[in-house]
Amino acid sequence: LHFHFSWFCFVCQRRGQFHSLHTCSPPALPVGRITALQALEFWKKHFEESGVTEPDLSSHYIVAHSLGGKTVQQRKLTEFLSREKTEQIWKLCTKRLSRMPVQYVIQEWDFRDLTLTMRPPVFIPRPETEELVELVLTDLKNKPSSGDTVQTCLEVGCGSGAVSLSLLSSCPQLQVVALDRSQEAVELTKENASRLKLQDRIQIHHLDFMTEADEACSRCSPVSVLVSNPPYLFSDDVKTLEPEILRFEDPFALDGGSDGLTVIKQILTVAPKILSDRGGIYLEVDPRHPPLIQQWVEANVAELRYVETRPDINSRPRFCVLQKKQRELDVK
Repeated sequence: LHFHFSWFCFVCQRRGQFHSLHTCSPPALPVGRITALQALEFWKKHFEESGVTEPDLSSHYIVAHSLGGKTVQQRKLTEFLSREKTEQIWKLCTKRLSRMPVQYVIQEWDFRDLTLTMRPPVFIPRPETEELVELVLTDLKNKPSSGDTVQTCLEVGCGSGAVSLSLLSSCPQLQVVALDRSQEAVELTKENASRLKLQDRIQIHHLDFMTEADEACSRCSPVSVLVSNPPYLFSDDVKTLEPEILRFEDPFALDGGSDGLTVIKQILTVAPKILSDRGGIYLEVDPRHPPLIQQWVEANVAELRYVETRPDINSRPRFCVLQKKQRELDVK
């Protein structure tokens, strides 16, 4: 199983003729039957030679998916693949060769305890966002109970529905309103909600929070929690991203403007109109953002109090927690 595809692509790149990996022919199917282990080893090496990130994981996820599982069982590694399975693996791995993210290639991804349908260009949830969900859930469970047991949450920028649906799955008393400017994201969240049988506790709206904030307020206020993993990358940093992100994911879900705060500032400006008294805001942000956000809120949004910055699993300042101040009652 020796091919010269990688070298050909490398030569194309050096000559300035390389615009898309789709222009290069993928490796031919093996003539004879091969085992799952041989397929794994071949594609891992081929991905490495072609500069594909995470070659080992990519080949493993694709082969496992083609065999109907999350992982490849040890006993199946030495089993010969059918011609149909081999063709499927070659087809999917060729997509990965184009630098399509593996989540889009296999059209699903696990987020906490949920398996979500995925497709481009809807933003792919990252591991840090699982920590954001844990943070919100912990605070919801520790919140003093009131007469009304129903809790309400707004998610700004729902993407695939990962955050909203994970919160709903873990918190039976929760009702969620989810917004996104992308029609593709709205449709995918609806699809995932329906497949997970959570559609009865979520409202999903196609709204641009930057230009339709008043409409958002009318549809969802008041809520006790506002959560968002907004576009927070600095525009200059977007240009340095891997091809997997630049070619396939929605740029509007990534680019937060020159300082990464464009959407975040809008969320914090509008939040007091949407939140109930002492309602919480939970944001996933760039590690450079927390002090900037705290300073900006203290100078510009009197109704909000910056509570704390929480680190992610790698000890980076990743999550901002804020709260709407309680209105002072008139005392006669």
